[in-house]
Amino acid sequence: MRNFVKTMLAIASLGILITGGSLMAQSAPVKNIVLVHGAFADGSSWSKVIPLLQSKGFRVKSVGIPLTSFADDVAATKRAIAAEDGPLILVGHSYGGLVITEAGNDPKVAGLVYVAAFAPDANQTITEISKPFPPPLGSTKLKPLSDGFLLLSAEGIETAFAQDLGREEKALLVAVQPQTSGSIFGAKPTAAAWHNKPSWYIVASNDNMIAPEQEKSMAKQINATTTTLPSSHVVMLSHPKEVAKVIEDAAAGKK
Repeated sequence: MRNFVKTMLAIASLGILITGGSLMAQSAPVKNIVLVHGAFADGSSWSKVIPLLQSKGFRVKSVGIPLTSFADDVAATKRAIAAEDGPLILVGHSYGGLVITEAGNDPKVAGLVYVAAFAPDANQTITEISKPFPPPLGSTKLKPLSDGFLLLSAEGIETAFAQDLGREEKALLVAVQPQTSGSIFGAKPTAAAWHNKPSWYIVASNDNMIAPEQEKSMAKQINATTTTLPSSHVVMLSHPKEVAKVIEDAAAGKK
C-alpha cells in the first residue's frame, strides 16, 4: 500500500511539472515576427523596423504579398506562417490588416498587430467599413490602369501616403510601388482572427489614406491595446522605433 501511494504521488508530481512546463511555454515571449505590407507598397516598407527587431533577437520575415488578389495575398502570408518553426506575431499595415485578419486564424499566430490598418469583421469589405468616415485625401489620388489594377500617383504618395518623410524617401516609394489589384477593396475575410487572438493597434493621427477616426474606431471594435502616433500613413517608416516597441510588447504579451 505504501509503495502504491508513493507511485501515485510521483505520477501526480510529474503531471504538475508537465502542466507547469506547458503553461510556461505558452506564456514565454514569442520570437518570430511576420510582417505584411499594404497596398501600393512592397516589403521594403519594413526596412527600418526589421533591424530594430533583429537587434532584440527576433526572427523576422517580411512577406512580399503580390497584390494580385486577396486570395493570392492570404496564400503568400500562409506560406510564410507555415515556414516558421513556432508561434509568431503577425503584423499588417494598411490593407495588410485585411490579410492578417484572415491569415491570423492559423494556430501558430499568437497575436496580431495592426499598423494604421484595416481590421474588418468576417464578410466585411474595406469599402463597407470605410463608408461612415470622411473620405481621405489619398482616395482622390488613385490612377486606374486598363486591367483593373491601380497605382497611387506620385502626388498621392507625397501628400497623402508619406507626407512626413523626406524627399528621397518619397521618391523611393514612388519608384518601388507595385501595381495593386482594385479587387482587394471588395474582398471579405471568411473569419476575423481578432475575435480569438490578442490584438494591438497603432493609430496614425495624421493619416491621409485611412481616416484617423476610422482607425480609432477599428481599434476599439477589436479591443486592441492601442498606441497613437503623430504620423502619416507609413508610420513604420516615420516612427520605426515606436512601431518596433509595440511589436515587442505584443511578442511579450503586454497589454
